[in-house]
Amino acid sequence: MQFEATPEQVEAVCSTIREFGLEPLALPGDRMAVGIPSAIPTDKREPLDAVISSLPGVSKVTHVSRPYKLSSMEFRRQKTVVEVKGVPIGAGHFTVFAGPCSVESYEQLTASAVAVKAAGARVLRGGAFKPRTSPYAFQGLGVAGLEIMKRVGDEQGMVTISEVMSPDMVGVVADHVDILQIGARSMQNYPLLIAAGESGKPVFLKRGPSATIDEFLLAAEYILNRGNPNVILCERGIVGHDRTYARNTLDLNAVPILKEFSHLPVVVDPSHGVGVARYVPAMTRAAIGAGADGVMLEVHPNPKEALSDASQTLTVEQFQKLMDEVRRFADAWGMSLA
Repeated sequence: MQFEATPEQVEAVCSTIREFGLEPLALPGDRMAVGIPSAIPTDKREPLDAVISSLPGVSKVTHVSRPYKLSSMEFRRQKTVVEVKGVPIGAGHFTVFAGPCSVESYEQLTASAVAVKAAGARVLRGGAFKPRTSPYAFQGLGVAGLEIMKRVGDEQGMVTISEVMSPDMVGVVADHVDILQIGARSMQNYPLLIAAGESGKPVFLKRGPSATIDEFLLAAEYILNRGNPNVILCERGIVGHDRTYARNTLDLNAVPILKEFSHLPVVVDPSHGVGVARYVPAMTRAAIGAGADGVMLEVHPNPKEALSDASQTLTVEQFQKLMDEVRRFADAWGMSLA
C-alpha cells in the first residue's frame, strides 16, 4: 500500500481479495502490505492484479515467487523476534539453549539447569519423550519427565523446551514447557505441525536429516498457516557422504541462506550436527560467524553416565569455557547475548 493509505483503502483491498474466493492477510509495518498466503489459481491472477492495481491507496502488486509464503522475506520484510518470558530469540540477540539430551531425574536436571544458567544460557532443554533409532534405547521418562522440567524451570527461572512427537501429545507437552520442539524425524509429520501451530506455543522446528531448504521452510509454513507466528528454525545437520568421523554434516550454508530468504530466527544445534563433543566448540564459533541467532547445546553434569547422546554432550566445565568464547564472538559480530 502507499504510505498514506487509509484503513478504509486497506479494507477495500481485502474485500476485493475475498470476492475472488481468497483470504487476505494484512501485514502492518513501515508500510502496510496485504498478502495472500496461498496459491492463486492461474485464471484469477491477471484479473485480480488488474482490479487491485486500480484501487485507491495501492502502490504496487507483486507476486511471491517462493513456494513458501508466510515464512518468506518477500511476504514479511521485518525480521521476526520470538520473545518467550522476556527472552528474545532473533534479530541481533544471540540465545543459548542448553541442558541434557534427556531428563533423567529431578537432581540431574536441577544440577544441569543451575550450571548452564550460571554460564549464561537462557533456555533449558531436556527430552521427556525420546525418538530413538533402537527400540531398546532409553525412551525418556514421559509425562514424569515433563513434570520435572516444569518444576525445575519454575525454580530456576528459565524458559523451557522439550520435544513433542505426536499430535495427541501437543496439549500435555504445551502444559509443561514454554517452547515445543519438533524433532528432525518429525519435520514432515504434517498433523503434528498443524497441532503445534494451533497450540499457540512457540515452536522450535528442526530440519530433517535429508530435507532441502524449501522442504524445511514449507514445514514451517504449516505452523505459520495455523496463525502461529512464533517459529524458530534449527539447523541440526544433514546426512553427509562420510559418517566415519562425525554423526552428521552440519550444514552451515543453510544459516545465511535461511536468513536471506526467511524472516524467521535461525538457531544451530552443533551437538547433533557433529555428534562428537570435542568438535562442538568449533562448530559453535562457526555458527556465530555464519549469522545464527543462537545455538542449542547438550550439557550434562556427568556425560559418561548420560542415558542418551553421551558422545556429543559437553561437561559443565567445557560448557563454561565455551560460553566465555561465545560472548567474545557474539560481541565481535555485534550481537548481544540474550
